[in-house]
Amino acid sequence: MPVRLFNTLSGQVDELVPTDGKELRMYACGPTVYDYGHIGNFRTFLQIDVLRRFLNLTGMPMRHVMNITDVDDKIIRNAAAAGVPIGEYTPKYVDAFFEDLDALGVERPEIIARATENIGRMVELIEKLAAVGAAYRTDDGSWYFRLRSFPEYGKLSKKDLSGMEDGARVDVDEYEKDSARDFALWKAAKPGETSWGTSIGRGRPGWHIECSAMSMNYLGDSFDLHAGGEDLMFPHHENEIAQSESVTHKPLAHHWMHVRFLLVDGRKMSKSEGNFYTLRDLLIKGYKASAIRLALISVPYRHQLNFTFDGLVEATAAIDRLRTFHGRLVNSTFPEGENPEIQAAAKTAHETYMAALANDLNTAEARAPIFDLVRLSNTMMDQGKFYKGDRGVVLEVLASFDAVFAVIEDRDTEPTRRAVEWAAKEGRMADVAPELLAQQSLTDERINGLLAERDHAKKRRDFARADQIRKELTEKGIIIEDSKDGVRWKRK
Repeated sequence: MPVRLFNTLSGQVDELVPTDGKELRMYACGPTVYDYGHIGNFRTFLQIDVLRRFLNLTGMPMRHVMNITDVDDKIIRNAAAAGVPIGEYTPKYVDAFFEDLDALGVERPEIIARATENIGRMVELIEKLAAVGAAYRTDDGSWYFRLRSFPEYGKLSKKDLSGMEDGARVDVDEYEKDSARDFALWKAAKPGETSWGTSIGRGRPGWHIECSAMSMNYLGDSFDLHAGGEDLMFPHHENEIAQSESVTHKPLAHHWMHVRFLLVDGRKMSKSEGNFYTLRDLLIKGYKASAIRLALISVPYRHQLNFTFDGLVEATAAIDRLRTFHGRLVNSTFPEGENPEIQAAAKTAHETYMAALANDLNTAEARAPIFDLVRLSNTMMDQGKFYKGDRGVVLEVLASFDAVFAVIEDRDTEPTRRAVEWAAKEGRMADVAPELLAQQSLTDERINGLLAERDHAKKRRDFARADQIRKELTEKGIIIEDSKDGVRWKRK
């Protein structure tokens, strides 16, 4: 199935194809690990995960590279404030980032490239830029990219910088340079800062050179897709293009994907506004990781998402409907036969779902036919018109949905438990929702034991004790579902 995706470079929706005819080579900008990731960061990583999962579903082989920026100005400042070298400061946040990805069900790329492990390649690229006159050294030992050496600068963001005069800034740093438009490739060492001794002097890389060097090392001089948040389009991605193409004279990437910002309650997310949330902030408030995932991917990547707590509640309810239906589908007994209406509806739902995702990852349109199929199937089950032969085709549709959306299988317990443990270590137990504290005292084994006791109480007609157990579990966030096929439970 052809997959079409908006290409920032061309300004239109283009087919996404491997240029080597073998595998799609994709580079996605990863985190700068100076702190915990916030939901704006994770919206980008989740939308890239949707693309990755859908390409896998269509059978397209890929080589996905994501970088970890583990040296930059913020990291150096924060590490200095903490009184530790960056090699001791960053591991905590690297581990937290991957733990958060796991909580959200984000698949790992084939290659994870750390900036500090690729310094030599950055130095080599700077030397090549110097050789073609695109880089120069300042008196303090720093290196800069000469922007006027690359006339195509601005072709990605469509910015016209031809009239920009010296004194206007397109990048921020503290070093002397020939023109305010030029940006840092290598920053000379300062006392007490992390630095590397290299053939171009002692110092550390600029942020932009890191991605150029790593993407080309792992994917080649010219690859298929470069992805990231819209905030990276300018100047970061423009600078990557300038650095790389000045040396290779080839397109760095044929296709560029940018994920829109999110708002929180209609406003830009910021600490000063009091609407800044990390994933962990939301987990300890009692929201499920799966609901956060669904809320962040349900609005297509090219549309701005207004993140609200009402939206999280709606996502939670949607997931509960899916999981309840899936459980009913798997555990119920149906009569022999098939319902032609269900068979046709399942086929249509799957085709509509796949077509929506293939058309620029329209996750909103992709959701709709799945929930339509769930409603129809539930109605037919209630009327006794759902048959054994219908189960398989509907399960196949749900499997395709979950291969991309990844919310039907319940994986919420472990992220919640880890978040509460994190809150304890960080001295934030006062922020943990009371029902979470109650839930943490209840292991799965303990819940099953109480339900067994409840069953025995009902059999001996001790309904007071049975009701007491149900109330106790409900107060601790455990939902009990009694059905003709037995008792099921789930955590809120």
